[in-house]
Amino acid sequence: MSLDLSSLQKAVSSLDRALSVAAPERLQAMPADQQEVMKAGVVQNFEFTYELCWKFMKRWLEMNLSPMIADGVTRRELFRLAAENRLIEDVDQWMGYHDARYKTAHIYDLQIAQEVYETARGFVKDAKKFLRALEDRND
Repeated sequence: MSLDLSSLQKAVSSLDRALSVAAPERLQAMPADQQEVMKAGVVQNFEFTYELCWKFMKRWLEMNLSPMIADGVTRRELFRLAAENRLIEDVDQWMGYHDARYKTAHIYDLQIAQEVYETARGFVKDAKKFLRALEDRND
C-alpha cells in the first residue's frame, strides 16, 4: 500500500510559492506592515508543511519497517530513523526545524517571526528533498 502524498505535495508547493512572493528583494519594496503580513504567511506555511513532513516520516516508517516502530519515540529518534532509511539527510537540521516550529506554537513576536522566516527559507529545500525521497520509495 502506498501513501497518498497529495497533501504533502500541496503543502511543499504552497510554502515554495509563499517564499517566492515574500522573497527578500520583494519585501524590501514593501512598507513594514506588509512585510510583517507576508512573513506571517511564510511562517504559517512553514508550520503546516513541517507538521505534515514529520507525520509522513512516521507513516512511511510504520508502513515500511514496523507498525509500532515510531510509537512513543522522541522527535530526534524519529529523524534518526528517517535518516537511517534515507528519507532525510541531516538529523540536526531537522531538529532545528522542530525547534523553530516549537517557538511558533508557544511565543509570537517579530524577532521570532523573522527567525522562523529565515528557517523556512532553508527548510523548503529539505522538505522538497524529503518529498522526492517519499515519491521515489512510495510502493
